[in-house]
Amino acid sequence: MAARLYNSGVPPILIIVAFVAIFAAITIYAAVAADRRRKALAAWAAIKGLSYSSTNDYSVQGRFPDFECLRKGENRYAYNVVRGALQNRSFYAFDYHYETYTQTKNGRRTNHHHFSAVIVTSDVPLQPLAIRPETVFDRLAEFVGFDDIDFESAEFSRRFHVAAPNRKWAYDVLHARTMEFLLTQPDFNLQMHDWNVIAYRTRRFELPDLEAAATVIQGILDRLPDYVLQQQRGET
Repeated sequence: MAARLYNSGVPPILIIVAFVAIFAAITIYAAVAADRRRKALAAWAAIKGLSYSSTNDYSVQGRFPDFECLRKGENRYAYNVVRGALQNRSFYAFDYHYETYTQTKNGRRTNHHHFSAVIVTSDVPLQPLAIRPETVFDRLAEFVGFDDIDFESAEFSRRFHVAAPNRKWAYDVLHARTMEFLLTQPDFNLQMHDWNVIAYRTRRFELPDLEAAATVIQGILDRLPDYVLQQQRGET
């Protein structure tokens, strides 16, 4: 683009001024959007009786080490953190940042990645389980023997990729009522481990997404069968 402008006869000083103006406009827009997001999250947290902080939290990966999405890249931290108790369960929502690096002919380039997540704490300990939207690559993998866990609901099996070290646990959690519930909800990447469940996407949430993610996790936990609750409490 710069070469076309230069060859068109536009004075170089005007080209420089144009690029500076474009960069300034992008920077201002990003700052305004970030401020608007902070205010919206703070207002939502206040309505829900939760706390909000825009300060970077570098401890989140250490507190939830089993969630693979929090182990990517370097310089990892949460920000725009909303926390407290929601529907009588510990609730932690946040935007997340990490960096990856690529080598170019001019040296190393830093790539910044951002996404959002919600973590809700269960009333009982949980076993590992991962649920995410199925992709075309998952379907291709099935042809070479890398299949996920299938369920009686063909619609659910087509829509979701499910993996768990203990298949019985997957069937215990994802019974008919829970599958029906998830089929009516927006899709998230879900992972369950120890006492916590995380819902995230590869981009930042809007407020309706944050609400939906919390609803999905709470819905799964609320539908755990009594025998599973007793089993996980050690009562059987």
